[in-house]
Amino acid sequence: MRYLEQKFFQFDGPTWLVALALYSAWVLMVWFNALLPWWVIMPVGAYLLAWHFSLQHEAIHSFRGVPAWLRFAVVFPPLGLWFPYPLYRKSHTTHHRDVNLTIPGVDTESYYVLQADWARMAPLERGILMFNQTMAGRLLIGPLLRMWTLLTKETRRVRQGDYSHLPHWAVHAVALAILFWFISGVCGFPWWQYCLLVAYPGLSLGLLRAFTEHRAAEDSQERTASVESNVLFGLMYLYNNLHVAHHLKPTMPWYEIPRFYRENRDALLASNGNFVYTGYAVLARRYLLTPVFSPVHPTL
Repeated sequence: MRYLEQKFFQFDGPTWLVALALYSAWVLMVWFNALLPWWVIMPVGAYLLAWHFSLQHEAIHSFRGVPAWLRFAVVFPPLGLWFPYPLYRKSHTTHHRDVNLTIPGVDTESYYVLQADWARMAPLERGILMFNQTMAGRLLIGPLLRMWTLLTKETRRVRQGDYSHLPHWAVHAVALAILFWFISGVCGFPWWQYCLLVAYPGLSLGLLRAFTEHRAAEDSQERTASVESNVLFGLMYLYNNLHVAHHLKPTMPWYEIPRFYRENRDALLASNGNFVYTGYAVLARRYLLTPVFSPVHPTL
């Protein structure tokens, strides 16, 4: 029995169980979509897609008990539609240079802008960015802003003569065609309903995790937060909500994070300046309509 247990964890058994549960539930939801009301499809679909984003994140950092090609294949399906996985992997790897966290234009996941850029913005643009720093804004318009930023960066890249991302987008387009063939052609789930009821809220829920993951601070160790949530959110985010632990040990498998965090909580919170919240309900009460921080970087 001990031998089987060792092999189970050696080959990332818990992560395989997540992948099996996630894809099985997704197929069942899409297959039986006609029998499910929208108010069931939306929360279930959003949870599954946020879970899928977390699985993709896990494959970047951990899930090393299988060959790289198999790890890639498991998380490649573009259930969330918006972003080719290879480009997400490249972007997120850049984000993990902790010394550059939150720096606009350097940290690929920064929600800050330079003071000079802010000074040039029109009032409407400033208002949009400020609203995006509230929880309501992040959930409602966060996905639109993320897609607009992606479109802007990718088109600028092409105009500048850099075509290195185009093969990834071509493969992504083919994968989307196959996905929509299955969703709409086989299962009879209208593609536009999938976009509105599943993909968009799924991205919203994924962005909720990043709502207050990082803040500007002189000490780079104090830039990364921890949100101590329940099992429902913890599993959905594969405990990446305990973000300070993840940045300290980025290759630690998701199922080891909770125990590591419990055993080292005091030291972790001492190192990050006690940048911690006791759940997403607390964040909602404080920041539903109040910006969690100004989008203007305080020192740049």
